[in-house]
Amino acid sequence: MARQLDYAAMKAIFARFAEASPEPRGELEHSNAFTLLVAVALSAQATDVGVNKATRGLFAVADTPEKMLALGEEGLIAHIRTIGLYRNKARHVMKLSRILVEQHGGEVPSSRAALQALPGVGRKTANVVLNMWWGLPAQAVDTHIFRVGNRTGIAPGKTPEAVERAIEDNVPAEYQRHAHHWLILHGRYICKARKPACAVCPIADLCPAEENTRRKVSA
Repeated sequence: MARQLDYAAMKAIFARFAEASPEPRGELEHSNAFTLLVAVALSAQATDVGVNKATRGLFAVADTPEKMLALGEEGLIAHIRTIGLYRNKARHVMKLSRILVEQHGGEVPSSRAALQALPGVGRKTANVVLNMWWGLPAQAVDTHIFRVGNRTGIAPGKTPEAVERAIEDNVPAEYQRHAHHWLILHGRYICKARKPACAVCPIADLCPAEENTRRKVSA
């Protein structure tokens, strides 16, 4: 785990991310807050590509909690059986749909506590919805962000919660809203788990990661 980068390095890193991608977007397909919530809930231990393939047909017929309840659990399963843990996820989606209808007037709530009270919705899922739909600077720490945060010193921490706090505490305010997506995309396509692509990394000269240090020494 690298030490926390200083403010100047942090600002330089996120300025580069912002220049390369001023408005980063998540890769889960959705049309409203409900479809985003369902897509994120389904994405646990699954790829965005796999979730998108399953939900294109699903959301064509069930893009509100009322329509999801009308579809029924077996109807939902027919659409998502290619996704891991689909039975448990189907139960959660049906339960959260019912709660949304009965307790929230069919609307997805915009507070973290209310979102986390829904079945199958943890802090990470709630933060994704808060960030992507309402534009709040919520930091959803997945495996990519956890790895990048620790490897680079952008947000070191022993737990996802600690990494989340490190992002909130140390990333300059003007970059907080998009930090989540910049770090995910950087981890997914550049700072990969097994073979980080340091040779094409836009922040390589600012990164203290061991792999990058070795590359600099051997150059």
